[in-house]
Amino acid sequence: MRKLGVFNFISLDGFYKGPNEDISWHRHAEEEAEFSAKNLKSEGILLFGRVTYEMMYSFWPTKMAIESLPEVAEGMNNAEKIVFSKTLKKAEWNNTKLISNNIIEEIKKLKQSPGKDMTILGSGSILTQFAEARLIDEYQFMIDPVVLGKGTQIFKGIREKLDLDLTNTRIFKSGTVLLCYQPK
Repeated sequence: MRKLGVFNFISLDGFYKGPNEDISWHRHAEEEAEFSAKNLKSEGILLFGRVTYEMMYSFWPTKMAIESLPEVAEGMNNAEKIVFSKTLKKAEWNNTKLISNNIIEEIKKLKQSPGKDMTILGSGSILTQFAEARLIDEYQFMIDPVVLGKGTQIFKGIREKLDLDLTNTRIFKSGTVLLCYQPK
């Protein structure tokens, strides 16, 4: 059975995006890049909502991404990907499958089938839907030492309490802290 995880960076005040979709506040230094590259080598499937997919697709295949973060760019570009969208007609980024309907049921089927584990990146509305459906097996949050004051909160609109157990932590030299949780 496959596992479904979440990997997101957030501010101290719980935002995963700042105003106007800004993520430039995230401290992605060399140590964090090595961590990301190592995680991408696990060859899991990356899951995105449309907005996150379009943002990732606009950066990772570029010359700038390939030159500045070559291992991460290679992992992102080569990874199998799924984008959830009712408005996209097709997914342009290589190795990407588009799912437009019944996303909860589709993920339930994928989790029950043999294959690669899956990780949601960004994609707050997808994360919230899957969390409420109790489909997520692990939450990994990189907490940046910054307070944004406004933006898009992680778990925005969640209607039910989630009880989580802390399973692992890591402190990066930049001051960013990785917190890993599993549902109780």
